[in-house]
Amino acid sequence: MSRETHIVGFQVGRETYGVPITSLHEIVRVPEITAVPDAPSYVEGVINLRGKIVSVVDLRKRFGRPAPEVHRRNRILVVEHRGRLAGMIVDSASEVLKIPESEIESAPAMMQESGLECITGLGKYQGRLIILLDVNKLLEVRETEKKETAPEPAASQKGKAAAQSATAGT
Repeated sequence: MSRETHIVGFQVGRETYGVPITSLHEIVRVPEITAVPDAPSYVEGVINLRGKIVSVVDLRKRFGRPAPEVHRRNRILVVEHRGRLAGMIVDSASEVLKIPESEIESAPAMMQESGLECITGLGKYQGRLIILLDVNKLLEVRETEKKETAPEPAASQKGKAAAQSATAGT
């Protein structure tokens, strides 16, 4: 008897992705989102989900794609990340998929080397490929995003000069 991996399938653009069903708390419609200042560009903000504050990431932006206007089919997958709830906006949530482990292959090396370390593998399901994701790696704030929000080059040069003169005096 072959073992199966149970994942929640969802769409972002034309692609179908999946996360382990064990990492999913619930799927909700997109409510009003409160923006958070100085957040990475792919962090939409936070929502109040029955009294709990949940940070929300737009997966289109996270994957470097343009984010269209919110559509009625959009959903937020609420998952647990580092002991707290987090939400991921997806174009639509499809279904629970049961993929035999024999039909799952590890991610190609090219994907891993190009900064896509959130991809754990590719599942073959009814003639389609499902991109399997690691929720924790997907929701980590990337260093490149932090650099984008860094001060202007002139300001950072002043900071460097001040730091150098401070260390020169010691």
